[in-house]
Amino acid sequence: MKSDRAKKGIERAPHRSLFKAAGFSDDELKRPLIGIANAFNEIVPGHVHLRQIVDAVKAGVREAGGVPVEFGVIGVCDGIAMNHEGMKYSLPSRDLIADSIEIMAMAHAFDALVLVTSCDKITPGMLMAALRLDIPAILISGGPMLTGVYKKQKVHLISVFEAIGRVKAGEMRENELLELEACACPTCGSCAGMFTANSMNCLAEALGLALPGNGTIPAVFADRIRLAKETGRKVMELLKKKLTPRKIATKKAFENAIAVDMALGCSTNTVLHMLAIAREAGVDLTLKDFDRISRSVPVLAKLIPAGEHSVADLHFAGGIPAVMKELLKAGVIHPEVKTVTGKTIKALLEKAEILDPEVIRPIDKAYQKEGGIAVLYGSLAPEGSVVKTSAVVPEMMVHTGPARVFDSEEEAYKAILSGKIKKGDVVVIRYEGPKGGPGMREMLSPTSALMGMGLGDSVALITDGRFSGGTRGACIGHVCPEAAEGGPIALVKEGDLIEINIPERRLELKVSPKELEERKKNWQPVKKELKGVLKKYYQLVKSTTLGAIVE
Repeated sequence: MKSDRAKKGIERAPHRSLFKAAGFSDDELKRPLIGIANAFNEIVPGHVHLRQIVDAVKAGVREAGGVPVEFGVIGVCDGIAMNHEGMKYSLPSRDLIADSIEIMAMAHAFDALVLVTSCDKITPGMLMAALRLDIPAILISGGPMLTGVYKKQKVHLISVFEAIGRVKAGEMRENELLELEACACPTCGSCAGMFTANSMNCLAEALGLALPGNGTIPAVFADRIRLAKETGRKVMELLKKKLTPRKIATKKAFENAIAVDMALGCSTNTVLHMLAIAREAGVDLTLKDFDRISRSVPVLAKLIPAGEHSVADLHFAGGIPAVMKELLKAGVIHPEVKTVTGKTIKALLEKAEILDPEVIRPIDKAYQKEGGIAVLYGSLAPEGSVVKTSAVVPEMMVHTGPARVFDSEEEAYKAILSGKIKKGDVVVIRYEGPKGGPGMREMLSPTSALMGMGLGDSVALITDGRFSGGTRGACIGHVCPEAAEGGPIALVKEGDLIEINIPERRLELKVSPKELEERKKNWQPVKKELKGVLKKYYQLVKSTTLGAIVE
C-alpha cells in the first residue's frame, strides 16, 4: 500500500504516534487510507449538504475495509460571485483546488481518493487532481437542485437574473422580483439547469470517473445517499484492481464525454475545463476535437436554459446512460472504454433506455443535427471562440451588426440596463480574459439583462471572458487571443461591423488587415493594479485554447 511509506516499519514509529494522536487505532493503520476530499461549506447551495454525502461515502469505505480520512477543499459559488470582483477568483480557484488535493494526497500518502463535489470550478479542479496524481479515485457530486414554482411556472436561478432586466424594462414589479427570488432556488444542490456544475458532473459520469446517476440524481433524494455509499465501496474495488484515472480517461473516453456534452447542449465552460483535465491526463485534446465531434452529434435534449426541462427531468427520463445508449446506436460513442464501475461503457448501457422521449429525444427526432457547442474562427478570433448553439435562436445564427465596445463587464451591464443597447447591436466586452480580468469572469448578468429586456433575439454578445452555463442567446466567448494579449478583439472600435456565421463557424471583424495593422501600432494594454492570488494568476495563466491552465 502507498500509505505504508508513512506508517509501516520501525522508522515510522514517530509517524504512527501522530496518527494515534488523531485517534487512529493499530488495526486501522494496517488498512488502506482513503482520502475523502470534502468541498463542504456553509455558503454554496450545492455544498451545504455535503457532510451527509461524506458520511455515506465513509460508511461505504469502512464497509469495504478501508479507513476514510476526510479533509477540506475550498469552493466558490459562481452565482454569489457574479457581476462583481468576486468572479475574478472563481476560475483561479479551480487550479488551487487541484493543487491542494495533490498536496494533501502526496504529503499523507493516501492509497486512493473519493472526491466529493458539486459546483462549477470544484468538479473540474478535483478531476484535474485525480488525473495528475493517478491513484485510484472516484468522484461523487452532491446532485442538482430542484426547480421552484412561481405563478404556476417552473423557475430557477436564471429566472431571477433575467427578471432584473424585466423590472428595468417595466414588465415586472420589484415586489414580484422579491417573491421570485424567494422561491426560485427551493432546495440545496447545484442550480437546476444544465449550467456548468451539472454539466461537469454529467460529463464526469460520461468520462467514466463517476458512477451512473452522479450527474442527475437530485440532491435531496435518498438515492443520492445510496450512491455515496456505493461510491465508498467502489473506490476500494478500484484500489484492489489498481484501476487508476488515467487508465479510464483515455482519448476515447474524452471523446465520449464530449459527445454527451454536444447532445445535451452543456455549458461552454466545459470546453475550458475538459481541455485542462485532458492536459493533466496526458491526452492530446484541442478545440478542433470539440468542433469535429459537434458536427457529428445531434442535440437530443433542450435543458434549462435552452429549454424547459431541468436536470431532475433528465434523471427521470433515463439520465446520462439513456443519452449514451442513444449515441451508441448512432455510432458516436466508443463502447470499449472502461469506467469506475469496473464495466465497459457497452456493458454499462445494456439496460439503459429512454423513459421520456419528450426530455431525451431519439436520434431520428433530434432537436438539431449538429451538437450544442460550436467553435468559431475568423479575423476576430484567429485562435478560436466558443458558442452554445443550442441556446441561440434561429434568427441569430447568422448576424451582422455594429460593435458596441466596453472594456469591462460593469460598463456593458450599465449600458444594457440603461437602454443604450439597440436591436441589431453586437456588444463586445473585452479585457475580461484569463489575463485581462484577470480571472476570466462569467458574463451572466449582461446576457440575462439582454434577455430580460427583450433583446435576446436581436443582440449578440462577444467577449474574451466566458459565460455561465445559464447564459442563453447569441453569446460568443473565449475569444482568443484575448485583448490583454493584443488579440484583434482589443482593436475593435465603436461601430465596426462584426459578422457572425455559426453554421459556417465564422466570426469576422469587417475591418481591413491594413487598418488593423495601423490600430495595433497604437495599441496599449489596459494596466491593472494586482496583488495576491490574482497577481500570481496573471503571471502564470495560459490561453483559453489550453484550458486557461496555470503553469
